[in-house]
Amino acid sequence: MLPCPLVSLSNGRKIPILGLGTSHMGGYSHEAVVYALRECGLRHIDTAKRYGCEEALAKAVAESGVPREDLWITSKLWPSDYGYHNAKEACRASRVRLGVDYLDLYLMHWPDCMDSGRSNREVRAETWRALEEMYDEGLCRAIGVSNFLVPHLDELKEDCSVVPHVNQVEFHPFQQPWELVHYCQKEGIAFQGYCPLAKGQALLHPLILQLAEKYGRSAAQICIRWSVQNGVITIPKSTKPQRIFENCKVFGFTLSEEDMASISQLHSNTKLIHLSYPFWRG
Repeated sequence: MLPCPLVSLSNGRKIPILGLGTSHMGGYSHEAVVYALRECGLRHIDTAKRYGCEEALAKAVAESGVPREDLWITSKLWPSDYGYHNAKEACRASRVRLGVDYLDLYLMHWPDCMDSGRSNREVRAETWRALEEMYDEGLCRAIGVSNFLVPHLDELKEDCSVVPHVNQVEFHPFQQPWELVHYCQKEGIAFQGYCPLAKGQALLHPLILQLAEKYGRSAAQICIRWSVQNGVITIPKSTKPQRIFENCKVFGFTLSEEDMASISQLHSNTKLIHLSYPFWRG
């Protein structure tokens, strides 16, 4: 397995460009995580309190035998835990469940704050200040946000002192928010993409299948390669060891400029995630 390239964050820390995503509702497998770490050499795991698998992940990491210092572990703060004191307690609880003294990256999960008494901007700013303090204390080696759009990032920049190190957003052939990507690049925010296979929908597209045949690769490898070749930190999910093995083998080939451009033409502004969250607002 070829080594995974690293992406430098604005604070100098380096995050593997490819990781393993986890999720709730059947999106976690102990066997798969152990296999990813032990057999595939993956060192980047993405989780969240919301997914309910932090404790299970701790057991898988322990069984894998990979030293903590070799791992990049990301977790996320759910909106019901926003606010200064709540955020600090939620982060402590996540660290306990994961069995770690620090998180490599801690993200605010959504821009909406689920607080009817105060504005989203006010709660976001208060919560972010808690993350800044935990960053200063070394409890979070990097801090960031997830699903934030340009207006949310602009407000955070005005209200707080530390620019997010990462913004994690849905990114796949049918959802390519290039304006947001370019904004993040300009502001020194690393762009991380989740759902790179479009929940499997991209694997059935004729162009992706055509390119898979052309390069002698799987459709999933074409999608993941396109994402990482765009410089996007990418976290495909799978509970099947063979699929994880396949997803990791994306550094031994390169898509041509023409084929990269052809995939970029598939953008249809199709969002697959936020529709299931009724609290999504600006």
